[in-house]
Amino acid sequence: MTGVIGQEKRASPLIHKSKIVKNVQVTIQYSQTSMRERTIFGDLVPFDQVWRTGANEATVLQFNKSVNLNGKPLKAGKYSLFTVPGEKKWTVIINKIWSQWGSYNYDETKDVLRFEVESMYSEKHEKLNIDVNSEGLFRLMWEETAIEFILDKF
Repeated sequence: MTGVIGQEKRASPLIHKSKIVKNVQVTIQYSQTSMRERTIFGDLVPFDQVWRTGANEATVLQFNKSVNLNGKPLKAGKYSLFTVPGEKKWTVIINKIWSQWGSYNYDETKDVLRFEVESMYSEKHEKLNIDVNSEGLFRLMWEETAIEFILDKF
């Protein structure tokens, strides 16, 4: 199920996705920002700096059961998703403070999980898209860049 939260018109609408993946309820909530003729990675979103991975509120991931993300254990719960985009590699960060605006108050000491993934070329995406498929593959796509990581139940 995918939907837009709230009645107000937002430049970056709040997207809510929920799916059962390998008997785990996975929920993703993020503000879907658009390119609007801007250069994104390395400009609007600087390389090698923590990014809220969306607009407005921090992106939220929620799991109703304990899982592995990219082979690393994560307890059931609600978390914020941050990333550190790089030209070739990104750092994916799962932080226990899920209710926060942007990355202005991001606190590295509250990280519960970090791992690196390769960035790859993708067809152009005007709007940020974060999704998970039925096999547990998370995919983030924006501009002409994509990253992927995998959910495994343990």
